[in-house]
Amino acid sequence: MARRARPLKAGAPVLSGALATFVLGAVLVLALNAEGFSLRPAEWAALLFTLKQAALSAFFATLLAIPTARALARRRFLGRAALIALMGAPFLLPVVVAVIGMLSIYGRQGIANQLLSLLHLPPFSIFGLHGVVLTNVFFDLPLATRILLNGWSAIPSERFRLAETLGLPPATLRSHIEYPMLREVLPGAFVVVFLLCLTSFVVSLTLGGGPKATTLELAIYQAIRFDFDLGRAALLALLQFGCCALAVLLAGRFTIASGMGAGRDRLSRIPAPAGWRQAGDAVLLATVTLFLILPLAAIVAGGLPAVTQLSANVWNSALRSLIIALLSTLLATSGGLTLALAVAAKARWAAAMEMSAMLPMAASGLVLGTGMFLVLRPYSTPESVALPATIMVNAVMALPFLYRALLPEARALEADYGRLCATLNLQGIARLRHITLPRLARPLGLGCGIAAALSAGDLGVIALFAGDTNATLPLMVRRLAGAYRMDEAAAASLVLVALSFGLFLLFDIGGRRAAP
Repeated sequence: MARRARPLKAGAPVLSGALATFVLGAVLVLALNAEGFSLRPAEWAALLFTLKQAALSAFFATLLAIPTARALARRRFLGRAALIALMGAPFLLPVVVAVIGMLSIYGRQGIANQLLSLLHLPPFSIFGLHGVVLTNVFFDLPLATRILLNGWSAIPSERFRLAETLGLPPATLRSHIEYPMLREVLPGAFVVVFLLCLTSFVVSLTLGGGPKATTLELAIYQAIRFDFDLGRAALLALLQFGCCALAVLLAGRFTIASGMGAGRDRLSRIPAPAGWRQAGDAVLLATVTLFLILPLAAIVAGGLPAVTQLSANVWNSALRSLIIALLSTLLATSGGLTLALAVAAKARWAAAMEMSAMLPMAASGLVLGTGMFLVLRPYSTPESVALPATIMVNAVMALPFLYRALLPEARALEADYGRLCATLNLQGIARLRHITLPRLARPLGLGCGIAAALSAGDLGVIALFAGDTNATLPLMVRRLAGAYRMDEAAAASLVLVALSFGLFLLFDIGGRRAAP
């Protein structure tokens, strides 16, 4: 028999080492440049506020996700599939755009305050802790709902059929079937949302509301852009890395199997009681839908009339964002595919490769950008390396998403076709073209779409490096909003949404069409 093929495995150890060096090297640079290891009172306040807003956001997002996911799991209605699809929109929505939308609804001149004024009630301020938590819930409630909905869907339908046969009351059914699932799924969902809220840089930048509402990432940005205190920025970035790394470890600790056993793969139908419970589910789902749609609708309504009046600078920044998204997606795809195929083929050092592929999850883009800033500062100006640095960091941050999307299918591909390819001596470019890419087209298209959308809407590294002439579209939206040019900001936000979702649909649909 021919020697077993190991596609793309030769470069995988080098790529894995380079990725680990990039992330850990940035952390080492931060440690070497840190200004001591003692925090000032303002920095302690930033740390406590970061943990507080992340904990509150994760708590409310997961708390509200429980009845929302349960209502979706047990009700069938017209538009249910569209509502579930809407749950994925905030994850792909550029953060700066969502903030603009939230300001349109809850800002000083927003719809909510106009209604409060008509009712002669005091106005609501979105700035501060409550505004940060509200916006984080907007982002993370759909994600937590999708995670919990998957948990309910994973319960074998035979469990509910047996409960119905035995005549178990609803309280007993909840305690013996639904609560055990929640005990296993809910902690993992909480930790994932908590991790995302730890790195909510744009939300805190726009809605923080002053020194009492400053997160670690915002403090890093201020230390570099305003104070140019690189030692403090390095210390804060190191602390941020520690918080993220701890959250990643906790996510791995709590994300466990459902333990519900196997069924016959029938559609799980949860008992759907009528009466006031049905009305309660309808009201809840309608409220969640309005909460998610109103900011998006406000962006469209406010930005559409002014799109044709946008300046050339906005369109140039959109072109930069498109180029950055495509190049970072290309790099992330190459890296994620190489590592996924090597790990699936059980290459030497596969465990180390898998660890390095997930290592960027322990660091935010701003932490890696701060490390790059410290390394490159003696040799070049920040503006001259703004775009390459943004492309590199975006690619590194998107790689774990692509890797996780590809790995299960890559393992199935190796199990189904590995021996056949080895027998035919089909390897290298030929195997990649005829076997690997067609069979991995669906997850590859989905992963590329997510990577491109996230990269196009990212406002992290570019905020550290960019000058007046090389801003991306998210940074341009932030500047327009900061100058209170809200009509132009809404129009630019609409262009950014179209760019992000257009890239996602292009790759996702292309992957599905290319699949055999």
